[in-house]
Amino acid sequence: MKSRAFLLAISLFTTSLAATAAQAQGAPLLPSQTEHDKLFAIFKNSDETELRLNPVDAIDRGDLRYADHFGDYITDAYYAAEKASAEHDLSALQQIDRSKLNATDQLAYDTFKWQRGDDLKGLQPDILSLTEVRPMNHFYGWQTEYATFSSGHGGAPFNTLEDYENNLKRNKEFVTYIDRAIGRFRQGERERVVETKLTVRNMIEQLDNQLKLKPEDSPYWGPIKEFPKSISAADRMRLTAEYRASISKELYPALTRLRDFLKTEYLPHARDGVGLMYMKGGDRLYRYLIESTTTEALDPKQVHQLGLNEVARITKELEQVKEQVGFKGTLQQFFDYMRTSPKFQPKSEDQLRQDFYGIKAKAEARIPQFFSLVPKAPLVIRAYDPFRAKFEAGASYEQGTPDGSRPGTFYFNSYDLPSRSTWEETTLFLHEGEPGHHFQISLAQENKSLPDFMRFGGNTAYVEGWALYSESLGYPMGMYTDPYQRFGNLSDEMLRAMRLVIDTGIHSMGWTRDQSIQYMLTHSGESKTDATAEVERYIAIPSQALAYKIGQLTITRLRDKAKTELGPKFDIREFHAQVLNTGALPLPILEEKIDSWIAAKKAS
Repeated sequence: MKSRAFLLAISLFTTSLAATAAQAQGAPLLPSQTEHDKLFAIFKNSDETELRLNPVDAIDRGDLRYADHFGDYITDAYYAAEKASAEHDLSALQQIDRSKLNATDQLAYDTFKWQRGDDLKGLQPDILSLTEVRPMNHFYGWQTEYATFSSGHGGAPFNTLEDYENNLKRNKEFVTYIDRAIGRFRQGERERVVETKLTVRNMIEQLDNQLKLKPEDSPYWGPIKEFPKSISAADRMRLTAEYRASISKELYPALTRLRDFLKTEYLPHARDGVGLMYMKGGDRLYRYLIESTTTEALDPKQVHQLGLNEVARITKELEQVKEQVGFKGTLQQFFDYMRTSPKFQPKSEDQLRQDFYGIKAKAEARIPQFFSLVPKAPLVIRAYDPFRAKFEAGASYEQGTPDGSRPGTFYFNSYDLPSRSTWEETTLFLHEGEPGHHFQISLAQENKSLPDFMRFGGNTAYVEGWALYSESLGYPMGMYTDPYQRFGNLSDEMLRAMRLVIDTGIHSMGWTRDQSIQYMLTHSGESKTDATAEVERYIAIPSQALAYKIGQLTITRLRDKAKTELGPKFDIREFHAQVLNTGALPLPILEEKIDSWIAAKKAS
């Protein structure tokens, strides 16, 4: 899954950030309040602060109070306000007597404490100095995200005249952000903390792809193509002219400045070594990122060895599939056959779309046997916009709004069709769609009994761990009904195992891009196109790829533990409800919750 969770977000606007951070501390906790009320007052005050600091995140949640602003993202004042907010929250939490909270509130207390502590670590000078001067790369950043957000099919609504006006105001602040990002890159040049040449070249290509489009063909023009009926003819004419001017005279010139800066000034100073180990302070940053991403303090070498063990195990299962289908040749030759045979290549984007809708229908028919909790939000299926498809994975998920007014979206990739394989469709849908990201994210958003930070927040290990675990449910759900579908699942599981090896190899052991791609091609049926995109993703967002396997192994271990200890009392639907009904928990906290549930079930 890819989302703005990768971004640090944006900021405040009408008043000074420091003043707002002070105001956001809210009313003092009253002695007469219950511990629950005190705790949730802290949550509410913190959430209000974050919404004001991050207006686009608020829009994603359907909160339009600050929708006329993009924000002052990456300013010193923004970071100071975020740091002050985290410090205040942790201080306020100390006023709560945890022992007086019920079990669910204790989970919320522990999760909030972990999350704000992790936020604060990332805002300390020794870490922030390594991240603030690299505000974007080809895998995350507003230079591509904002185009999708503003396209009429992203997070920004275009239902009213005010929505259209607000978007024009956000465009102006986005232009300011682009120039500010150039300034941060220049700061990094001075401090010798820079991006890689590889990621910079990819950003330049992304920007070229956007800028070669006529304004009327760009994503930013999307809202003009689909006016709601409530907007008058006169306003349509005016908005059409204003949007054309905003794109051609503001957005495109800003993106051109960024592209030219990256090409002529920054690229010569970017680093050749793709791993963080080649960047000043990179080893320290990587260890922090591993703990932040996995919610566990893991050593890179420990993670690397775990990956090697998983690769060896899955290789044996792939050998079994090769034997089952009667393929005569080596496993490597079998991989080559699977990724190159026309038999497994979709013929069109529409075929991919229809295949995914068919898988959706099959999965939904089996869901009741495994889940007592299902989201109310619908799920739609859509192809990536062409300008971004080359740099995306095979599929991803974009969350909808809590009230269901904007559905969740399963995005699939139709770039380079011969590199797409029909045997990967089922496992992709289970991961990104149902019961993967769509279930977990939607159920959390829809649960109004949770504090907002648990409804809308999360950590990568839980979120991606659940999605990978969901892929494995395809076996008992009857979704992998032939060896090739099983190959697809094992291939995707192998991908997540290889990530443990490659991510740590790149960032702590000196692995090169080409070495990493070759490792992936040798051990899986990944196409070279997908393998290249994957490796360049690990280069761009260190540690994020580790979370999948770490999370999945934890959830699987907890399920097996519950089955063993509960015996006939074990119900898979009840276990899934326990995992899903309190949002994305850090893995140690999830384990404590499941252990308590097991103990209660045994005692009942």
